[in-house]
Amino acid sequence: MGSFINDLKSGFNRGNIYIQFIYINVGVFVVTSLLGILWMLFNRDGAFVLQYLELPAWTERFIRQPWSLFTYMFMHAGVLHLLFNMLWLYWFGQMFLSLFSAKHFRGLYLLGGICGGLLYMLAYNVFPYFSGSMYYSYLLGASASVLAIVVATAVRAPEYQVNFMFIGTVRLKYVALFMVLTDLMFMTSGNAGGHIAHLGGALAGWWFASGLSRGHDATAWINKCLDGLTIRRKPKRPKMEVHYGDKAKDYDYNARKKEQSEEVDRILDKLKKSGYNSLTTEEKKKLFDASKR
Repeated sequence: MGSFINDLKSGFNRGNIYIQFIYINVGVFVVTSLLGILWMLFNRDGAFVLQYLELPAWTERFIRQPWSLFTYMFMHAGVLHLLFNMLWLYWFGQMFLSLFSAKHFRGLYLLGGICGGLLYMLAYNVFPYFSGSMYYSYLLGASASVLAIVVATAVRAPEYQVNFMFIGTVRLKYVALFMVLTDLMFMTSGNAGGHIAHLGGALAGWWFASGLSRGHDATAWINKCLDGLTIRRKPKRPKMEVHYGDKAKDYDYNARKKEQSEEVDRILDKLKKSGYNSLTTEEKKKLFDASKR
C-alpha cells in the first residue's frame, strides 16, 4: 500500500500541470464515491452530504456554502462524466501548454469554473424558466473549466488542426465554435445548468486569451492568491553540535597546564617568603602532586 501511494505521489510530482489536475479530479471522485458507499452502508443519505461540495443554484443556499464555487469544479456525477472531462483536459492541456504557461493553465482552470458557476447561478435566478427547479438544482463537474481551456487555445491558435476519429482533420476554431453552439442550443435541456456553465467557461477562455494578447492577464489575481496561500516553510536548521577538534583540545590542555603552573609558582613564592608551615593543607597537597609529575 505504501509503495502504491509513493508511486501516485511520484507520478503527481513528475506530471505536467494538466496531469496534476487530472490526478486531483480522479482523487476527489474516488474519495467522494467511497464516502457515498460508506454512508449508504449505514443507511445515511450520502448524496445530501456531498451536496455541500456542489454548487447550488439557489442564492440563499449558496451563501451558506460559498466554498462550493470552487469545490464543484472537481466533482463528477459518474465515471463517464469524469472520463470525458479528463480526456478533453488531457488533449487540450497539451496544446494549451504549447501556447501558454503552467500558471496560466492553473489560473484559467479556476477562472473558467468560477465564471461558469456564476453564470449558472445568474441564469437560474433571473430567467423564470428555471424558477421551478432553482431550489433543488446543483452544479458539478469540470466542464466549464475544460471549455475555458479549449476556447483559449482556439483563440490563440485558431488554424491549428485537430484529428478526430471518423471525422478527420478539423481546425480548432471550428471545434470551439461547435461546442459553444451546442451549449447554446441545449440551454433548456435536461442538463440546462451544465450547458449554461459551459458558456461561462467559454467566455472566461475568450476573455483570458484575447486580453493576454493586449497585455492583460485575467488569471493574474487568481495566481497571486494561490501563491499567497502556498506558504513555503523554510527548512529548520539543525542544531549545531560543536565538536572540538585537536586544536580546541590542545588549547584547553595548555590552558589547564598554564593555570596549574601559575598556582605552583605562587605556592613556591609563599614557601620562600614564609616557610613550609605557612602553607595550607590544600597548598601542601598541590605542591606534593606537582613534585610527582
